[in-house]
Amino acid sequence: MRLASRFSNLKAQTAKVWALSIPYFKSEEKWKARALLAAIVALNLLGVYLLVLLNQWNQVFYDALQNKNEPVFWQQLGRFTYIAFALIILAVYKFYLTQLLEMRWRAWMTTHYLQRWLAHKAFYKMELARFSSQATPDNPDQRIQEDLNQFTSLTIGLAMGLLNAVVTLVSFVGILWGLSGNFSFHLGGTEYFVPGFMVWMAVLYCAAGSAITYFIGRPQIQLNFQQQQVEADFRHHMVRVREYSESIALDHGEAVEKAQLDTRFSAVLANYLKLLKAQKNLIWFNSFFGQAAVVFPFIVAAPRFFSNAIQLGELMQISSAFGRVQDALSWFVDNYSSLATWRATTDRLTSFEEQIQALAQLESAQAAINTVANNGLQTHDLHLRLPDGTLLLQGLNLQAGPGDSILLSGPSGSGKSTLFRAFAAIWPFSSGQVVQPADAMFIPQRPYFPDGSLRNALAYPAPASDYSDDTLRQALTDALLPALGTQLDEAAAWGQKLSGGEQQRLAIARVLLKKPRWIFADEATSALDVAAENILYKRLLAQVQSAQGAIISIAHRPGVAAFHQTRWTLEKQADGAAARFAVVQSKA
Repeated sequence: MRLASRFSNLKAQTAKVWALSIPYFKSEEKWKARALLAAIVALNLLGVYLLVLLNQWNQVFYDALQNKNEPVFWQQLGRFTYIAFALIILAVYKFYLTQLLEMRWRAWMTTHYLQRWLAHKAFYKMELARFSSQATPDNPDQRIQEDLNQFTSLTIGLAMGLLNAVVTLVSFVGILWGLSGNFSFHLGGTEYFVPGFMVWMAVLYCAAGSAITYFIGRPQIQLNFQQQQVEADFRHHMVRVREYSESIALDHGEAVEKAQLDTRFSAVLANYLKLLKAQKNLIWFNSFFGQAAVVFPFIVAAPRFFSNAIQLGELMQISSAFGRVQDALSWFVDNYSSLATWRATTDRLTSFEEQIQALAQLESAQAAINTVANNGLQTHDLHLRLPDGTLLLQGLNLQAGPGDSILLSGPSGSGKSTLFRAFAAIWPFSSGQVVQPADAMFIPQRPYFPDGSLRNALAYPAPASDYSDDTLRQALTDALLPALGTQLDEAAAWGQKLSGGEQQRLAIARVLLKKPRWIFADEATSALDVAAENILYKRLLAQVQSAQGAIISIAHRPGVAAFHQTRWTLEKQADGAAARFAVVQSKA
């Protein structure tokens, strides 16, 4: 039963690796990938052939030493030079081509996974899923940056190592069999002969070593998986400290963040200590196994040498051939730590792949049907849920057309921003239908600006080359940021360099630059003073009116209501109602 379970696990793991590996070799780069792989395989086969020649050289060279045959000695030294030089060239090009294949494979997989992670807002929905009951992969950035690198390098390294081991075994087992002679022993008055005795000794030696290695090293698989996770958690929290540095500094939260980082780093050290102990146990055995393998063939072949059945050259050839067979059979022993890391990496990438597929199924099964029309915004029987499945809003039938100015209000946590996300077709926990207006822009309360030049931050996500410098400066001036007009080519982390109010004004400048027909503003002026808020709202209203569009805002300030004609209020439902809130329409 246990053997069947292990075979099933091995089959499942092989299927995972195949599913992760094969797309590259069927991609648009398939011919380059296959050519590189074929070249690496050919070099590995050539390397084994050269090792066979070197094994044969051992016999002739050491026989010449034993017989003091000087001409043959110098001749074999010359032959060794050719073989060694060929092995050097082969090692260099095998390294270069292997690294080249790893680099190209990693580049393709990174591009492939980045595209899938960014497509259909998967990066956003993956973060939302962390707050649901679904199991979600941690730190997708690490999966793409680190795990893909490890997967490609370990897969190629282990696969070529296994191929080399198999070919070496096939090539040298015949040599060792022929050199072994017949081993005989008496049992019950009968003499028995064991052909290929050295081969069987190598098989038994390595089989025992592999079994012991498996039981000693098995904990490393889970420990490697956990180590990558805790390392990523530690790094992620440091990134958050950097991202929210000003808020933490204002709150004097250094001690709390130090404690948080210490906790995460303690988890890193604790798991690493467990991994270190597991590796130490394996190294104890591997070191003993490797050192014993050096003298083991001499011990077994010594009786034949001292009885003059074989000469020194044949003894050295037996030792060399046994070493090659033992190395081939010990591939599992020698690579167990790498296999454990590779297994953990494969599992992490597989869970990442499964999550992306699950999000795609979630989108098709739960998300509202979204269409785009020029005649305004409409919702039909729209249901919104929280990531944990709680029904937030039920059966919404809303409509807004050109010329409307609507204020969406309600208590904090009632789902105003969630409703905006449904309007934008990015909220996956929804059902029903949303008809979106064409040419719309959303202004979040906390806008995003890419690091780089100010012109790129202002034009994002469109290329800055679409707009002239005068147009960019005018948008900044209209958004009450005239001083930034001289800094268009200055590179900075604008999300950190600018104050909260300046960031909101820069987001509004982006809207004034692109002149959309419809504007959805989510607390877009919450960090501004009343005078600036009034000026900018007048300009936003003028923008949508000139474009024959509309504006829908979320705001808590009473002054913002003056710029809107209609109010949609989210009011809490009575206890026992299916949904938590309902939308009530009225005049602003």
